[in-house]
Amino acid sequence: MRRLVRDNALAMCFLLLFLLSLAGQSVAGTAAYNEDQVAEGGAPVTWLQYVTSSTFAVDVAENWQSEYLQFFLYILITVWLIQRGSPESKESGEEGLESDAEQKIGPFAGSRSPAWAVAGGWRRTLFSHSLGIAMGLIFLLSWLAQSVAGLAAYDEERLARLEDPVGWLGYVTSAEFWNRTLQNWQSEFLAVASMVLLAIFLRERGSPQSKKVGDPHSATASSG
Repeated sequence: MRRLVRDNALAMCFLLLFLLSLAGQSVAGTAAYNEDQVAEGGAPVTWLQYVTSSTFAVDVAENWQSEYLQFFLYILITVWLIQRGSPESKESGEEGLESDAEQKIGPFAGSRSPAWAVAGGWRRTLFSHSLGIAMGLIFLLSWLAQSVAGLAAYDEERLARLEDPVGWLGYVTSAEFWNRTLQNWQSEFLAVASMVLLAIFLRERGSPQSKKVGDPHSATASSG
């Protein structure tokens, strides 16, 4: 058990932080929602009613989709684009998909390589892009969940104002939807750009996301 925890400590730490943050969001969100309800003459709701509402669902989904969009784009873009001096980038001249030998696939695979890295055809192709595909699918599903939950919350507000509800297409082309979406996207893109650029000149000793403390600023793709 101790070895299991040690070997998976990073994932377990962030999953725990995720659950604590989600729980905190649900409690704070319930309080904020009830404040608005009381101010508008409505009845407060319970915690369970709030976490099963479209209001909570859209708030969670819109953050998930922006995070997975960030990872999806970063995984793909860093295949082809570089940033000199950043540990988040490949070295100049290494842009592209790289050779089979560099990727250790097919006849260049090792004894412990995954089976689909050794196999040929569609299995190797699919496995070679499986991370990007997974991130892209999670983004699309989160985006779809945001649009559906957001539509329900949006129509609820419109009905409260005695306005007609809108359809799904009407909602995903509305200013409300894109305002909620783009305010998340812009923060994610800024965070990635900041990490790429700040890591050129700043260090965090021992972190694989940072260059070694003594590495020159021009060193690219080094970590430690």
